[in-house]
Amino acid sequence: MSENVKIIAKNRKAWFDYSVDETYECGIELLGTEVKSFRDGKISFPDAWAEVAGGEVWLRSLRIAENPFSSVFNHDPDRRKRLLLHKDEIKRINRKVEEKGYTLIPLKFYFKKSRVKVELGLCKGKKAYDKRAGIREKDLKREVEREFRGRLH
Repeated sequence: MSENVKIIAKNRKAWFDYSVDETYECGIELLGTEVKSFRDGKISFPDAWAEVAGGEVWLRSLRIAENPFSSVFNHDPDRRKRLLLHKDEIKRINRKVEEKGYTLIPLKFYFKKSRVKVELGLCKGKKAYDKRAGIREKDLKREVEREFRGRLH
């Protein structure tokens, strides 16, 4: 990514629960008060997902907190948000989601040149034994690094 990128939030749990095959950078259609909440980092997306409906990609279960300074003009915190992708990307994503059982999960939210972007992952759910294997690999890697540091001193 370029130097004009400011990360708002990452979905680390998604990398643990899903195996990510492809990622897409999407724009997100937001209201003004929602952008203000993004700037303050007041978003929550533990179980957010995206769906393809009517030739468009919609982000569901993303909660953007209301802005306390916008009184009457506030947004609905739980409304679905439209993601901005090219038509050919939407068609490719739709084929994979329908045929192979993939799920669309937001992996990261960030500002890129003052625009809010979403990194959307085409993911498959991991089984319990896959998760245990990942934990085991991480522990082994940590032990090797610890031994290596110990030998340097």
